[in-house]
Amino acid sequence: MSNRFLTPSRRQLLQTSLLGVGAMTGLSLAATVPADAQATGRKTDTVRLTWGYFGLTLIAKEREQFEKILAKDNIKVEWLGPFPNHAPTLQAVTGGSADYGFGGSTTPALAAIIAGSPLVFAQFALYEPRTTAIIARDDSGINKVEDLVGKSVAVNRSGLGEFLLIAALEKHKVDRSKVKFVYLNPPDAAPALAAGKVDAWSMWSPSVDIARIDYKAHDIFNEGRDLPFQIDYSSYVTSRKFATDNPAIVRAIAAAYEAEVQWVNTNIVEAETLVQKVAKYSDQVRDQFIERKRTYKLLPVTDKKFVAELQTAADWLTERKVLPEKITVADHLANI
Repeated sequence: MSNRFLTPSRRQLLQTSLLGVGAMTGLSLAATVPADAQATGRKTDTVRLTWGYFGLTLIAKEREQFEKILAKDNIKVEWLGPFPNHAPTLQAVTGGSADYGFGGSTTPALAAIIAGSPLVFAQFALYEPRTTAIIARDDSGINKVEDLVGKSVAVNRSGLGEFLLIAALEKHKVDRSKVKFVYLNPPDAAPALAAGKVDAWSMWSPSVDIARIDYKAHDIFNEGRDLPFQIDYSSYVTSRKFATDNPAIVRAIAAAYEAEVQWVNTNIVEAETLVQKVAKYSDQVRDQFIERKRTYKLLPVTDKKFVAELQTAADWLTERKVLPEKITVADHLANI
């Protein structure tokens, strides 16, 4: 199983200094500001976008229509990556070596903001079906959440894996103290599950989909099927300074992603085949995605109903100590 889908611990997000970010990414500093940019609501003609081996951003990069849409407004796109997961993209934006995260989880973004990163949400994304799941090998004897009592589960700290396990235990009235949370980086969690060093793994797509096949594993709790409410969402983040200096670019990027969503939702087979070509997973995994007919929906930061839902999710995470303290989501939205 390729480790390209398996991500480092989100604790790194809280530990990496701004100097370290620049060294880690090796990326250039911000572009020169054009003299006449103020009148257009922007101070640059270039936006630096991060990408990884999955999701809407990869599709946008590979189709090359995204750049053409922005070029109509004389905005140049620079793609930076690949990044293994959301946390390093947040580090890159915080450190000033990138302008946008690649559309990752809201939970580590909230954790980064709480830790002091000057980030704001520029746009939100929903996708269906939601396939984050707790899985166990077929020979483990674990077939339901109650079977996790006395067992170990690999999770990523303060991320989707940890909160899904907490939600599953709450729903099935299993005391958290009776289950061992094993905080592992996903590259370490995958072989640990394969070798039986952990009994189960809470993980997101596409790694969880690949693991089901490679390790002959099955779901014991699935976010879309078993969780009656959504706690975590996808989000595009930028720095507060970039959003303040370049509201016209933030709006243009939102429109370009909307065009991408419209294409993906009407060309599912082509979209999934395009991602597979770059990510290099099996036809069996690709065909699962095609069968599920995964679609996307984008929401602006001005959607008060959604922001209220995200606030409820953030409060839920804080109450369960996934997030270290309360955060007011409305204070961290791009003003565009």
